[in-house]
Amino acid sequence: MSAEQNDTLLDGARVLVVEDEAAISMLLEDMLLDFGCTVVGPAARLATALEMARNETFEVAILDVNVAGEPIYPVAEAITERNLPIVFSTGYGGAGIREPFRDRPVVQKPFSQADLKRTLIAALAAARK
Repeated sequence: MSAEQNDTLLDGARVLVVEDEAAISMLLEDMLLDFGCTVVGPAARLATALEMARNETFEVAILDVNVAGEPIYPVAEAITERNLPIVFSTGYGGAGIREPFRDRPVVQKPFSQADLKRTLIAALAAARK
């Protein structure tokens, strides 16, 4: 896939955002809108995120690993059951991700717009293979 084709993967893509930190959530939304994405959510609590993971329409999810003190893994499992890609967002890096999710892409906080874009494109491209 060419770089140009990769960029079009984000055009109109619906992205579920699960982030409990308001400032990071707003930053993520701004970045996603810049990429041409549609933001689903954001969800700031585990129960809301789980409901959205099961019922909303989206192509990829960005999940904060720790949402209001609760691990995000029930949400990740619900999304995995739907065969949708996940990008984890964490301040702890990939080492903080539990099995069986260690193979999923991770953006380490604080992340740049370029890092987020590259990671989302990789997740979407891999899911379409």
